[in-house]
Amino acid sequence: MIRLISLDDSELLQRLLEVQHAAYRVEAELIGFDGIPGLHDTAATLRDCGETFKGWFSEDGELAGAIAWKTDGGIVDIHRLVVNPAYFRQGIGEALARDLLAANEGRAFLVATGSANLPAKRLYRKLGFTEMRERQAAPGLQITEFERLSDDR
Repeated sequence: MIRLISLDDSELLQRLLEVQHAAYRVEAELIGFDGIPGLHDTAATLRDCGETFKGWFSEDGELAGAIAWKTDGGIVDIHRLVVNPAYFRQGIGEALARDLLAANEGRAFLVATGSANLPAKRLYRKLGFTEMRERQAAPGLQITEFERLSDDR
């Protein structure tokens, strides 16, 4: 089940932080860069990030994945899409992204991921995102930026 996550709920915030750290550790290995900001978030920095979060919860209430975004005008900027590695390859990341796309129909979307993160790049292409550019975000970190234009262009 997908639902909004309140970052005011300290227990849920801690669970989100654990899922995020586990997911970003895997991405850090994939892309060869351990400076991913989300890998170093604390409960305080996560709570104060200004993003809106939705989580995917298992039948027994375990948080298995989350997506976070900010909206500026008609553009939805996806900041995080994380899945607990124990739940990889079960469609959770795709379900979270599709839920966000459906809830914001008619809007444009932006997202970025490490250029060496091939599973994430495949997912964004599958969801209709187009590569805009690749750039060096930090020494040793190449990222690929994607966009998905609104349907009412």
